[in-house]
Amino acid sequence: MNFTRWSARLPGTQRRTAAAQAAIKARARSAGISGSGTDEGDGTTRRGSDGSGAAGGETEAAGGEPPAGPPAAPAAPPATSDRRATPARPVPGRAPHPHDDDSDNPTVPAARSRPPAEADGGSPAAPGGETAPDSAPDSASSPASGPGPDAASTREARPTRGAASPTGAGAGIGPAVADLEAGPGTESDEAGWQRRRAIDALPVRALLGEVPALAAVVHGPEHRIAFVNDAYSRVFGPRPTGAAAREALPELVELGLLPLMDQVRRSGRPRTVKSRRVPPQQGVPGGRRRPGYYTFTCTPISTSVDSGVLIFAADVTDQVEAAERLRASERRQREAAVTLQRSLLPQELEQPDDLRVAATYQPGGTDAAVGGDWYDVITLGAGRTALVIGDVMGRGVRAAAVMGQLRTAVRAYARLDLPPHEILQLLDGLAAEIDASQIATCVYAVHDPNEGCLSYASAGHVPILVRDADGTVLRATEHTGPPLGTGGWLHTSGSLPLPEGATAVLYTDGLIERRDADIDEGVAALEHAFAGATGSPDIVCDRLLRALGITEDHDDDVALLVFQHPARTGPDAELFHNAALDLLGGTEAAPRARAFASGVLASWRFPTELRDLGVLAASELVANSLQHGTPPMRLLLRRTDRRLIIEVTDGDDHLPRRCRAEPADETGRGISIIAAIASAWGSRRTPGGGKSVWCEFALPGT
Repeated sequence: MNFTRWSARLPGTQRRTAAAQAAIKARARSAGISGSGTDEGDGTTRRGSDGSGAAGGETEAAGGEPPAGPPAAPAAPPATSDRRATPARPVPGRAPHPHDDDSDNPTVPAARSRPPAEADGGSPAAPGGETAPDSAPDSASSPASGPGPDAASTREARPTRGAASPTGAGAGIGPAVADLEAGPGTESDEAGWQRRRAIDALPVRALLGEVPALAAVVHGPEHRIAFVNDAYSRVFGPRPTGAAAREALPELVELGLLPLMDQVRRSGRPRTVKSRRVPPQQGVPGGRRRPGYYTFTCTPISTSVDSGVLIFAADVTDQVEAAERLRASERRQREAAVTLQRSLLPQELEQPDDLRVAATYQPGGTDAAVGGDWYDVITLGAGRTALVIGDVMGRGVRAAAVMGQLRTAVRAYARLDLPPHEILQLLDGLAAEIDASQIATCVYAVHDPNEGCLSYASAGHVPILVRDADGTVLRATEHTGPPLGTGGWLHTSGSLPLPEGATAVLYTDGLIERRDADIDEGVAALEHAFAGATGSPDIVCDRLLRALGITEDHDDDVALLVFQHPARTGPDAELFHNAALDLLGGTEAAPRARAFASGVLASWRFPTELRDLGVLAASELVANSLQHGTPPMRLLLRRTDRRLIIEVTDGDDHLPRRCRAEPADETGRGISIIAAIASAWGSRRTPGGGKSVWCEFALPGT
């Protein structure tokens, strides 16, 4: 049995042989020749008389001339079934193949031919300076490619892909498989090897002249020009060789590169400057018509007799412009968020009669997104004032939008005149409905001038600070619950004294929080600064910002609300008066209330018309309390510099409502009369139980 012919019919062997022959043909066509084993008519392989490929790997030129180089080795005797393939020696730099040591594995005969450029002696040899013998897995020696010194000496090693053998019996198969694996659009090993050999042959001047980047070479202490490539000339114009850089390269002087070049030449270390702006080149043929940006790298060059600098400039105009467009987009988004944030904050703070109030908001620096800080001042009536500050976690337009909704809700809930903890309880549920992924902190405080205290409730916010007239600072650390939006918590209210001459501050965490310090340290620093910050609320705001180091580049938003309960003396004190009358009920309560109100209003020198309206309002409020409330009752008259306040309290907690009375009804018109004659009216539940009903009259000239 002819083992060689039988093994050549194996499907795997035929595929490998066909792949090797196809690769040989492709390389021959790229070198301008055709393989010796191809037929011009149908592209099939001509075989010798013994059925194997063309002996010795001979090739024919396209014109019919014999190939250059030494003659091929004589054909080896045909393989027989009892002949073993010669074991291949390992090739340096190649991983061993699992079949390399299998001496019983015969090889398949296949025609191998190489282009003349690969067959000559000028090609690089295999690593180690010697050619590897013919060996490849699943292949047998053939007459055309049998081992022999002459045949092996005519082959040369080339780079191949993977672990394919670079020489020997696998020399025709390994590159072919590599070329097939490369696929369309991928550079094969043979083409890459030829390209690298062509680049290596270029001189330095030709290589620098071909690169699209700007390149110039200078030498000596004066940096005299040795070389300028075409790309440099197109941007800056031609430059004379041998001229000093200070006179011949003014663009480098304008960019401030000469000192850098001196440093590079002395130190021998490269330096790079990024994104230097190059102005438009006027009068330079083909020069840039718009500003460009280049990154310059100065690399030292040293020889035995001289030293110089290679100046290499890469055009980064597109990258710089893209970065500038991105920054402009971020700047516009930030400006939109800041505009939204400021539009949602109070445009003008309400000024209560008994408090002096000032607030400030400062967004974070240009690199920080706008947060959701807010503050508000709400007059509740009867001289009471609500002061609110909050912070929505998160940044950008989304946080500002959530903040706006919460601030609107706070103002709506405040009109109910509920205790602070009930306001926060309502806000907690609303925050979860607005955005379940957002949480917020908030402090809601109410100042009552009649009681001289500040009642408050906190939802995860930083503590309130109150400074007495003597400079002692008190920190509110109790009655603090979790932030809004967490749910499942019952908030509680607390109280702080706020007598005349006291000042209080509400703030967000951006004022005290630092990345490198604990928040308690920030609160302590604020206490120290607040103890010495005297003056009006506006001045106190400025001093606190300066003391805490808040600048335009601060990395977080800051909201600050300062209010004072001033101590009034002299003429100002004459504008504020209080008068109260306790009523036990009975038929004599209404006449006593009218007489008391008439006397007090007359002593305060109110006009007759205002005095009559005040007496009527006091009578109606007392009558309403006698009919619908329970003792004890109390009538309170209060005057400020802008209004007259009349308030009646009793022990019943049912709040009155304004209703429409029928013509035949004898009662039910008291609250309607109050709403008609007063500037404002309202009612609320008192902390100890019971209710308070009040009305206000604006003083003439206010």
